[in-house]
Amino acid sequence: MLRLRSRFAALVLAVLVVLPLAGFTLGDPPAGCEKWDEATSTCLIEIEVPEDPQDPPQDGGDTDPVSGGEPDPCLDWAGKEVECSDGKGGWWSNDDNCYVTPSMYDYPKSHPIWEGNTTGALYDCYNAAIQGTRMGTFWLEFPPGPQALPDPETLARQAMAAMDLRAPRIGIAPEDTPGSVGLVGLPVWMWVDDPGQHTWGPITKKASAAGHTVTATGEVDKLVWDMGDGTKVTCTTQGTEFTVDKGLTESPDCGHKYTSMGDYTVTVTAYWTIDWAGLGQTGELTTDVQRSTTVRIGEAQAVKNKQP
Repeated sequence: MLRLRSRFAALVLAVLVVLPLAGFTLGDPPAGCEKWDEATSTCLIEIEVPEDPQDPPQDGGDTDPVSGGEPDPCLDWAGKEVECSDGKGGWWSNDDNCYVTPSMYDYPKSHPIWEGNTTGALYDCYNAAIQGTRMGTFWLEFPPGPQALPDPETLARQAMAAMDLRAPRIGIAPEDTPGSVGLVGLPVWMWVDDPGQHTWGPITKKASAAGHTVTATGEVDKLVWDMGDGTKVTCTTQGTEFTVDKGLTESPDCGHKYTSMGDYTVTVTAYWTIDWAGLGQTGELTTDVQRSTTVRIGEAQAVKNKQP
């Protein structure tokens, strides 16, 4: 069997060589055979024929990795179009001029046939003219034929999961600590007490599959504070931290006032927007996370002094 590898800058010619049977037993290499394939009892001969430099590269069966467009035609060494599939799981390789299927032989990765690689897989090459005739086994990084592109939104969701998005730690005045009491009618300040990549953004993560990558970037779009008294306050900033020097002033960007006494459960919900891009597409995902605390609101009592 005559076999050439165009992956090494050569055209591939497949010619059946009839070897005389006289003088040797079936399965033994004939005199002068340098590369003998015991599995098929055939002599493999490799001849490199320089390509025409004007010939375009032939990647038959490879789908455009970005657009997912039509695959290139499947052509034999003479440029004649052939069926891309043999109907039995084999896919035509223009580079190797044969139908390629996962190998039936299990060579250890230390074997030279792996060419020093640890990823990819071994494939058997079958003659197109003589059905069932194996021409050899070799390593490929990716299988031939049109590969199903990964779903970019699925990759985007994987990238979003890797962001480890967390609800912000609540900053609030009056403080949510024992003994701390606010007063009816006085300003309440709310803010994000731990702004960072995971609680506010921006944060960027990537997810990959089949050689394709989607990049996603997430950032908080808004905070919605449920104040526990039927009021919801929407803030598009992290809020401003309260300090004692601010006295009785109102928060400049995220505040509230209670109108009656009580213990109120305050819940903040952070709404995230995640923009992603990859495989020639773009999109947007949304999610939200929340955290709660409790504040106590009292009422100032006027004390009258009794006259003697």
